[in-house]
Amino acid sequence: MTDLDAIEPLVPRKRPTQERSRRTFDAILSSAREVLIDVGFDSLTCEQIAQRADLPIGTIYQYFANKYVVVCELDRQDTTAVSAELSEFASEIPSLKWPQLLEKFMDHLAELWRTDPSRRAVWLAVQSTPATRATASITEKILAEQVAHILAPLTPSSQRERRQMMAEVLVHAAYSLLSFSVQPPHDHEKVVGELKRMLAGYLLLEESVA
Repeated sequence: MTDLDAIEPLVPRKRPTQERSRRTFDAILSSAREVLIDVGFDSLTCEQIAQRADLPIGTIYQYFANKYVVVCELDRQDTTAVSAELSEFASEIPSLKWPQLLEKFMDHLAELWRTDPSRRAVWLAVQSTPATRATASITEKILAEQVAHILAPLTPSSQRERRQMMAEVLVHAAYSLLSFSVQPPHDHEKVVGELKRMLAGYLLLEESVA
């Protein structure tokens, strides 16, 4: 067990069950995302989120213990959306044609990171403490499990554990370099091109020995 494995993941105090509370929950997250872009994680406070959402501070604390839980939920929200999008791409392109899937999906992800500054803001925020990193790692592994399933034709069934590790490496490398790509003065398009070549080369090597 690693030190991160021993840390309790950061989750909301409760999740909404009714439409009205779901709207409030979503408004908190939407406002938090806006404030995070405006001021950065270090300056982010629950008071600012409440003010932006036009809600009493007590309402924020009904759902979230602190800003660290908020950014972890934003990360979970982003990853859930990416997972759904990956499922759509995978249904369009058979996993045996993974180069096309990789090219198309990475272009889609890159455009999201280029046009939505909150992607990088949230990703950086969850790197800030051991607890947020551990929580983000759990969320990232869920996406990696989906990638591992897509990669199944490239690896023998006896290498399921290694396939999961490959998927985790692919996901983390992609997110890290997407963050790098949108940080000035880097050329986003060129960095994304190098990222796609790097990931494709990694998978082609695996395919050649499978």
